[in-house]
Amino acid sequence: MRFTTVLFLLIGSCLCLALAQVSYEDCCLKYVKKLSQATQRRAVKYRLQVPDGGCNLAAVIFTMRKGREFCADPREKWVADLMGRIDVGKPLKLKSKFGRHHPRRG
Repeated sequence: MRFTTVLFLLIGSCLCLALAQVSYEDCCLKYVKKLSQATQRRAVKYRLQVPDGGCNLAAVIFTMRKGREFCADPREKWVADLMGRIDVGKPLKLKSKFGRHHPRRG
């Protein structure tokens, strides 16, 4: 009788622990400081991460052409500029050695 009770409590405890496990979301844990212009040109979309649930950090997650993702601080000016370019669909202009802007070739 005692063995059955202990076995029942052990199985019940394991079941409760298994059901209580939290599934971890794919969250940004830190920001990149800066993305090069060449990398910024490859950004095709972004999404916002809000600090709720399992994610503690507000971030902008940029997705590149091949699926790689970078997390950036939404308070940074370059982040807002890149988000605006993605929204409008304008390519990033490259600077030449002489300081002139040339449209992206490709």
